[in-house]
Amino acid sequence: MNLTNKVIVVTGGGNGIGREVVLTLLTRGARVAAVDLRPEGLAEVAAAAGAGERLTTHAVDVTSRAEVDALPEAVIAAHGQVDALVNVAGIIQRFAPFSELRREEMEKVMAVNFWGVVSTCQAFLPHLRQRPEAAIVNVSSMGAFVPVPGQTVYGASKAAVKLLTEGLYAELRDSSVRVTAVYPGGVATHITENSGVRMPGGADMTDSKTAASLTTPQSAAEQIIAGLEKGSYRVVIGKDARMVDTLSRLAPKRATDLIADKMKDLVG
Repeated sequence: MNLTNKVIVVTGGGNGIGREVVLTLLTRGARVAAVDLRPEGLAEVAAAAGAGERLTTHAVDVTSRAEVDALPEAVIAAHGQVDALVNVAGIIQRFAPFSELRREEMEKVMAVNFWGVVSTCQAFLPHLRQRPEAAIVNVSSMGAFVPVPGQTVYGASKAAVKLLTEGLYAELRDSSVRVTAVYPGGVATHITENSGVRMPGGADMTDSKTAASLTTPQSAAEQIIAGLEKGSYRVVIGKDARMVDTLSRLAPKRATDLIADKMKDLVG
């Protein structure tokens, strides 16, 4: 996909990877509709972009079907068309074993990570199919490959996104809509803070020591956009994600045991 003058909707566009996707798309000549739950994040992105009418911001809760269903009309009214959907919005769960999670905690993770993707894909797909060249890019996670202690429901939500996206690819192969699944490993973002949870031991994904071993949001965004441009089937981001991806296919039990041993401190 040539990005010049394409209209691209980005969920989670007010922070982290989504913010960098928005800013980078604008530098490539695209028009962007940035979607986020937090108006303040969207305002900051708009100020940083300085892109004028090429960027519109939409404060939308992706767990609200009514808000999502109204979004295509708002985007088309502002930009005249929609050519691509990039689903970045996501949260993690509280670091706790499955047996200790409250049902409402699980439902919130699934509502944002899975049903939010379902709703946006349903809302925008009819419009995308009308375009001569279009795309859907859904961000899953390395956590879809193997389980991580204390993040079982998060992993399940991202595995659901993986299969949903692969199913969309299979159904849309003969259409104008390219479909890409993205699997980031560790990225230095504020996802724990934005999810309302705390890392065990007070760790911070953005502190200098931790962040040095992680992919930057800017690099992740560049790789996502490269996948969008190429119409890639899948994009795996980071050495950690590539290692887990390979090992989970060659020796799935060994991969599960390895991650469980390495990350067991996450659940005390």
